[in-house]
Amino acid sequence: DLLRMFGGTPSPTRSGGRPGPFGFGGFGSQPQPQKGSDVLTSATLDLRDAVAGTTVELTADGRTMKVRIPAGVRDGQKIRLRGKGRAGLNGGENGDMVVTISIKKHPVYSVDPVDGANLRMDLPVTLREAALGATVEVPLLNGGTSKIKIKPGTPSGTVMRLRGKGATTRKKTGDLLVTIQVAVPKKLSKAAKEALEAFDEAMGDTDPRATLMEEAAT
Repeated sequence: DLLRMFGGTPSPTRSGGRPGPFGFGGFGSQPQPQKGSDVLTSATLDLRDAVAGTTVELTADGRTMKVRIPAGVRDGQKIRLRGKGRAGLNGGENGDMVVTISIKKHPVYSVDPVDGANLRMDLPVTLREAALGATVEVPLLNGGTSKIKIKPGTPSGTVMRLRGKGATTRKKTGDLLVTIQVAVPKKLSKAAKEALEAFDEAMGDTDPRATLMEEAAT
């Protein structure tokens, strides 16, 4: 009790691991530094800003600050900003700010979930283009266009790659992954219906599900 009155603290060891006299440490021992707490926040971006990178203004923990978001971020990605959290205690370092990214849905493009430098899109084509082959113009996120060659007999769901037409990050420029989707019209004119029926007759006994049951049973 007498030692406590003069600022002493009971301690089984001295600095360096050696026992103090009578099992007590020195007077006036200092509290240990503690790192500050992390601050959690979020940012919602347009896809174009996520692809190109942008600066956003965030308000978190009573503070407002501008934060640079790098190019090519993905939906759900977390960005850690060192030292932007709460202040440390007893001389400890500041905590971090952790920003969770959300990307608004774009009507045409999306960021590839595997590689943030790659973009994805669906490309509608007609039955004739898919069956006979065609060269189709593809819009790009930067406002330009590119052409893609569809081979005859290309099925719906085929993924084609336009190299270098994706997002540009600090590490690389990604690709645009184009998924071919054969467009099926919801309404057909009488002439179109007759043409399809004539086409079906011309195909003879061709059955696209001929081996489906057999393969399903294996």
